[in-house]
Amino acid sequence: MIGRVHSIESFGTVDGPGIRMVIFLSGCPMRCLYCHNPDTWDPKGGTPTTVDELLEQFEKARPFYRKGGITVSGGEPLVQIGFVTELFEAAKARGIHTCLDTSGITFQPDSPGILDRFDRLMAVTDLVLLDIKHIDPKEHEILCGQPQAPVMAFAAYLDRKKIPVWIRHVVVPGITDKPEDLYRLGTYLAALRNVKALDVLPYHDMGKVKYHSLGIPYALEDVPPLSKEKAREARTIILDGFRDGRSHP
Repeated sequence: MIGRVHSIESFGTVDGPGIRMVIFLSGCPMRCLYCHNPDTWDPKGGTPTTVDELLEQFEKARPFYRKGGITVSGGEPLVQIGFVTELFEAAKARGIHTCLDTSGITFQPDSPGILDRFDRLMAVTDLVLLDIKHIDPKEHEILCGQPQAPVMAFAAYLDRKKIPVWIRHVVVPGITDKPEDLYRLGTYLAALRNVKALDVLPYHDMGKVKYHSLGIPYALEDVPPLSKEKAREARTIILDGFRDGRSHP
C-alpha cells in the first residue's frame, strides 16, 4: 500500500514517549482556525511512500528510538487509515511502539465497515494522542468546520477498548480559554478511565506565514499568541474539573 507522506521528523520528543520517528501524513477534513499546517490539508499532496520505506528509515536510527517508537500524525492520519494500519501491523511485528496522533474526526460508530477498520487499527496501536479542540459542540463546529460528535464517540470507543490516551488541547485567546469551558473539559475527561496524560498547548501564530505564502486568509490574524503561563493556568482549571469529576462521578 502507498501512503502520502507530507514530512518526517526523525527525532521527535513531544509526540509520545521517548525519542520517536514522527510521520506526518497528508489529508485533513478539519479546517481549524488555528491550524499551523494548511499545507497538509490536501489528501493528494505529499510524497508517495511505502511501509517498507518508512521502516527502513526507522531501522537506520533504531538505537536512538530504544525507548520511543513511531508516531503517525497529520494532517489527519485517519484519512489514510488503511496505510496507518499496515504500517502499525508491520511495526508491531518488529517490536516497535506505535502511537497515533488524531482528532478522531473520521470515526463513525454506526458504520460496521468503518468500525471493523478501527478495530483492526486499534489492535496494533499502543497509544493515542487525542486532540480535543473544543468541549462545546457549537463552538467546535465554528472552530473546526466539522461536528464534534465523531470526536466524542471516538473518545468513548477508546475508553471501551482500554487504549491508553494522552489528551491534547490548544488554548486560543478568546476561543478556547474560557474558564467554564476548561473546567467542563476537565469534568468530561474525568469520566474516561483511559486518560494517562494531559497536554495543554498555548496557541502560536507561527503558521501565519504559510497562509500568506499559499494565498489563504488567516482567520486569527489579530489573535496574539498565548503565553506559557496562561497555558499553565488553563491546565490547572482543567485539572480542577478533572479532580471534581472523579470525586463526584
